[in-house]
Amino acid sequence: MPDPYRLITIPPSHYCEKARWALERAGVPYVEERYPPGLHLRPCRRAGGGRTTPILVTDVGVYPDSTDILEFLDSRHPERWRPYPADGAARAEVVELEELFDTRLGPHSRRVAYFHLLPHRDLLCASALAGVRRRDERMFRLLLPAVRMMMRRGMRIDAASAARSLERVREVFRTVSERIADGREHLVGDRFTAADLTFAALAAPLLLPRGYGSPLPSLAELPSEMLPVIEEMRSSPAGQLGMRLYRDER
Repeated sequence: MPDPYRLITIPPSHYCEKARWALERAGVPYVEERYPPGLHLRPCRRAGGGRTTPILVTDVGVYPDSTDILEFLDSRHPERWRPYPADGAARAEVVELEELFDTRLGPHSRRVAYFHLLPHRDLLCASALAGVRRRDERMFRLLLPAVRMMMRRGMRIDAASAARSLERVREVFRTVSERIADGREHLVGDRFTAADLTFAALAAPLLLPRGYGSPLPSLAELPSEMLPVIEEMRSSPAGQLGMRLYRDER
């Protein structure tokens, strides 16, 4: 048997969750190598990727992006689950929605979540350090002030940008809510596809669903100002879809 694939991640990253979920849904063995934010850069470069996670290292190549990973699974491991439909028109719909969620939901749900969580050392560490090596945990805690600054600058996190991002998230949620208003259970066709998985995973920072592949704060732990955002997202038809997908498909 070949060695399991290596998945390099930042534990709470929703793009890494997208890859984890896809690998598990496809029944593909993998070993997850978890690194805190900032300390992921050197392992990513050593693995043949860039500056971002997830990176999947396989016996046939390196896949440095969550969508690349799903496309690889679709072509190389289609036995248990195919992320994309065989029908050309349906596949194009799934790809279009996946791109929408990757570019218009993921960056903005992340910014809103980190805006609220970065000031809270204990919450940030509990998520960022889940499953990392002890020496990386010690280094992250030592470098935390610098890492916070790097994250704020790198992701352009401040009150104004978080407010704009929340509006972008609302736009995507409205699009999804309108799409499922006819009672459909999946975004494309009658089965779980990359579109469903990508939406649920990238919405997760503002839904906090059970079953997420790495620890997230509970409602009781959240800063009070974040609770109305979570309640708003969860109560929408799109949010209810995301929660149901975690319950039934994860």
